[in-house]
Amino acid sequence: MNPATTAAPVRCAIYTRKSTEEGLEQEFNSLDAQRESGEAYIRAHKGEGWVQLPDHYDDGGFSGGNTERPALKRLLADVEAGKIDTIVVYKVDRLTRSLADFAQLVEVLDRSGVSFVSVTQHFNTRDSMGRLTLNILLTFAQFEREVIGERIRDKFALSKQRGKFMGGRVPTGYDVKDRKLVINLKEAAGIRLLFQNFAETGSMTEACRRTNKAGYTTKRNVFSNGQVSGGTGFDRKNIIHILKNRIYLGEVPHKGRWYPGEHEAIISQSLWDEVQGLRSTGTTAEKKAHSQRHATGSFLSGRVFGPDGKALVGTSTRKRGKRYRYFISNTVNKKGYEHAPLPMIACDELEKVVLESLGEMLLAPEYLARVEKILDQNEEDKGLWQSLLKDVGQIWLLLFPEEQKRLFQLLVERVTVTAEKIIIRYRINGLLSVMAEVKEQQSLQEASV
Repeated sequence: MNPATTAAPVRCAIYTRKSTEEGLEQEFNSLDAQRESGEAYIRAHKGEGWVQLPDHYDDGGFSGGNTERPALKRLLADVEAGKIDTIVVYKVDRLTRSLADFAQLVEVLDRSGVSFVSVTQHFNTRDSMGRLTLNILLTFAQFEREVIGERIRDKFALSKQRGKFMGGRVPTGYDVKDRKLVINLKEAAGIRLLFQNFAETGSMTEACRRTNKAGYTTKRNVFSNGQVSGGTGFDRKNIIHILKNRIYLGEVPHKGRWYPGEHEAIISQSLWDEVQGLRSTGTTAEKKAHSQRHATGSFLSGRVFGPDGKALVGTSTRKRGKRYRYFISNTVNKKGYEHAPLPMIACDELEKVVLESLGEMLLAPEYLARVEKILDQNEEDKGLWQSLLKDVGQIWLLLFPEEQKRLFQLLVERVTVTAEKIIIRYRINGLLSVMAEVKEQQSLQEASV
């Protein structure tokens, strides 16, 4: 009997790859050409029992610099499942351009007893000469890739040093046209006002409040996956980054250094210097808020006021080794206790009442109905809004105290204490800020997947 007729068939899988999607829409593209070569090679070895598997393993638009490719993952899964005997490719670099990745792939193939064949380079990993040739080829392929990468990095660095904008998130105040930053007049006016308000008040919180009241917002960004960020009011989180961003001086960064940019500055040098001086020394308003928080350790500090409109400031005392925290009217520091509109208020009790009231507000139908009106103005966010509104009250009940205090900062603008009642003024766009953080976390999670 002829041994050729009794030998087990060699099941061959053809793998193809193209780095870009350019030309893939054509009736006969590069992937088709690679597959056709592989089919011809398998037919030429038909006498050795080679047979082509019907499955297609095609990665169009994927780099060979890593193994994060859907068809390759499917191919390796079938290898480990024992469905393949030989992998056929047009050239070695179609499978990978990384020597490190190839070493791992060979380990998977060896473990499953699968060989690897290149059509145009005429070798087979089943013999030692094929392995030697393959390693030499891959070494040069990786060298070529690293050289290309170095050229790209050098060009990128040189472009930045010449002041060109080389991509990334576009800052509020600018748009991108023809790969250049150009001033967005409306957004730029908001940035100037933000800098001016900080220079006048020395308070980041007050600068944000004034700028938001004037109707300005951060830039609204739409990502390739459809997610949206920004388009909300300024807050302490983004103003810290804005006030130190030298892009507004007409400069661009590269590796910790700043270079004169091609774009026009939004902030004058004199205003910039004034703001940086306040930032470096620490402003009076910010220092006062910090000292109050330090005295009481209370999240209410800086946002709680008496019936006369004067701030309630934090203080504390110790009795028998135990620390007691209080709020007193700022009038006491100026005129004495006899002129204070309120007696000392226990900090713990006031915090408890405010947090309980905030939780009740989040569960109140009339508040949620009021916020629902905003949905008509932003259909893209309607689904996320409805989900957030549906659950936010119940979520509040499950939050730890520190997380509730964090939400307080986003949702509450001012707390006024009188002898008869406590008045809480909520931020109109408070839940907008909450939703912006929720969406940002979603984007970060999706980007990390």
